[in-house]
Amino acid sequence: NDSGVRINIVRKVLYKLYDKALVSCTRVRDEKTGWFVFYWKLQPEQLDAFIRSRKRKSVDKLKARLEYEKSHSFFTCNKCSNIRLPFEEAIETVFKCPKCSEQLVECDNSKIIDELSKVIQKLEDELSD
Repeated sequence: NDSGVRINIVRKVLYKLYDKALVSCTRVRDEKTGWFVFYWKLQPEQLDAFIRSRKRKSVDKLKARLEYEKSHSFFTCNKCSNIRLPFEEAIETVFKCPKCSEQLVECDNSKIIDELSKVIQKLEDELSD
């Protein structure tokens, strides 16, 4: 093994590519040892369809996230930067931070909405080419 990569890792990657039809495999029994030898071949003609499929799935997930962002109000804690709660959860905590009990403040998610819209548009443009 000249690459330094463990053979089990290589096998896992090849099987994942095989599951996605990006490689094909031929299995031949070695006459001397009786072991199977696997020959792997790339299927480059499948690559475009695979990428397009992944982009479509990404667009669907991003659209769901965009709809969620548009339809909810969010509240953050000025002290705990990683706390961001939708209105429904903020009301359950009486608008107090669940970590430090500071007052939650409404946050503007228009930048998130704009960024999601841009990414969706970019991916849709790529898919229409």
